Amino acid sequence: MPVKNKIDDNYVRSLISSNIKRLRGLQNISQLGLAQSTGLTHNFINDLENCKKGISTKSLAKLSNALGAEPYQFFLPEGSPGGEMTFYVRDFNDSLQKMVAELTQQYTPKDKKDK
Repeated sequence: MPVKNKIDDNYVRSLISSNIKRLRGLQNISQLGLAQSTGLTHNFINDLENCKKGISTKSLAKLSNALGAEPYQFFLPEGSPGGEMTFYVRDFNDSLQKMVAELTQQYTPKDKKDK
């Protein structure tokens, strides 16, 4: 993947902006919902997504937790492999674990459940 000639503040802000939007969209979370789950303001989330503000590591950690993403995912250039894949694999793993738990409960003999 070619490196951009000049990596400056605007480029980094645009990466973070597009990745917040992308990760938020994957989980179908509104800006207001994201603000509520992070403790950040709706205006701040909007400013981040519109490249008007930079972000601290503390706020990035809050976004990472709320969106179930690793911090590096906010710095991936558009079209990078692995950004969405990590989310889908994690989601698939969670779904698979729930299904196994439900099937185990359904097919475990009642006498073993009571023990």
